[in-house]
Amino acid sequence: MSASYTFEELKKDVAEGRIDTVLACQVDMQGRLMGKRFHAQYFVDGAYEETHSCNYLLATDMEMETVSGYRSTSWEAGYGDYTMKPDLSTLRRTPWLEGTALVLCDVLDHHTHKEVPHSPRAILKRQVKRLEAMGLKAFMATELEFFLFDQTYDDARESGYRDLRPVSGYNEDYHIFQTTKEEDVMRAIRNGLQGAGIPVENSKGEASAGQEEINVRYADALAMADRHAIIKNACKEIAWQRGKAITFLAKYNYGAAGSSSHVHQSLWSLDGKTPKFYDSEAKYGMSEMMRCYVAGLLNHASEITYFLAPYINSYKRFMAGTFAPTKAVWSKDNRTAGYRLCGEGSKGIRIECRVGGSDLNPYLAMAALIAAGIAGIEGKLELEAPFVGDAYGGKGIREIPKTLRDATDYMTKSKMLREAFGEDVIDHYTRAAEWEQEEYDRRVTDWEVARGFERA
Repeated sequence: MSASYTFEELKKDVAEGRIDTVLACQVDMQGRLMGKRFHAQYFVDGAYEETHSCNYLLATDMEMETVSGYRSTSWEAGYGDYTMKPDLSTLRRTPWLEGTALVLCDVLDHHTHKEVPHSPRAILKRQVKRLEAMGLKAFMATELEFFLFDQTYDDARESGYRDLRPVSGYNEDYHIFQTTKEEDVMRAIRNGLQGAGIPVENSKGEASAGQEEINVRYADALAMADRHAIIKNACKEIAWQRGKAITFLAKYNYGAAGSSSHVHQSLWSLDGKTPKFYDSEAKYGMSEMMRCYVAGLLNHASEITYFLAPYINSYKRFMAGTFAPTKAVWSKDNRTAGYRLCGEGSKGIRIECRVGGSDLNPYLAMAALIAAGIAGIEGKLELEAPFVGDAYGGKGIREIPKTLRDATDYMTKSKMLREAFGEDVIDHYTRAAEWEQEEYDRRVTDWEVARGFERA
């Protein structure tokens, strides 16, 4: 999972004056990069071993509130430190930031130096190790969608996020002329990511005005999650540098399409050479292992939804006829289903989860998908027949939970997730989900005021 930039290369760049800043970042519960900017010389002299952060970073909400109700940390416990341990295999240059390199860190207990179990990277690493014990490796890819606006972030905030101006005036799905007008930002994103050791496949216009998609090459699960977190941060920084704004909200406007993060997944041998999902003699080319894995995804679909849709806003995306799914069924190359079979009959066969929004935390989403798939394999679950037709109109079939409240309930009661992630981890994220709901329930929205100000 190397980013093709070694610590020795960093030391040389620092000595010769090409790099003067190193970003040491952990990933928080929301999937954001949090950390410190080191003088590069200090980093290579010793800080590459470890640094520290306040443990509240894994117990806050989007607003950085010190949320009550967590066992792991609190005012009573004094909000102490965690240790941030740089994973030097993630070291990379960030070409869009002058003289800067970036490294991702594992989060360790300050006293035991063991990984903090509810840290997103640790949660995914635990599931990766379960697969390794089975002689398997997960390869994944995430397709990130977002909206690009002509305003700056400051302008958008000062206007109360009203009257936002998408960078285009019409649906730009696959549209070359319209995306040409956006190339100052999108070219910089593609080239910046490529220069940071993230192999870019393409960008394209998506199915709404101002909507974009960026696609990068698949990788093992942990490397892909690392890429995903860096991509989101890079896109925002590059847009900001050009006086634009980007949002990864799952549904920024009722009249616009939602933004997704589809997750493609397959299992291979540990050496990455033998596709374990492929059987040339089997129907559709799906091996028995793949059938069991997909059956696990479907059997536990409601339980893992929270990790694919973690906010109130996430559930506004699930609307019929918008290419966002409403049914947790599988189908062959069918974009109306929550789970789509891709690469039928080839070594590239994989299952695409279409449930997740662009607001998901990639580590948590991938970990939940892997855990459900392992449950299917270990339980030798039988795969139902593929759905045929328009899943939006399907009757009597498995639905995606319609609200965060429902998804939280399914997660909390999931025996599978509690065994896979640990009791304390699920309790931790249950509290995060409860807080999100509590905060929303006491807020007054523009919709309520406009609807009832005069007529109530």
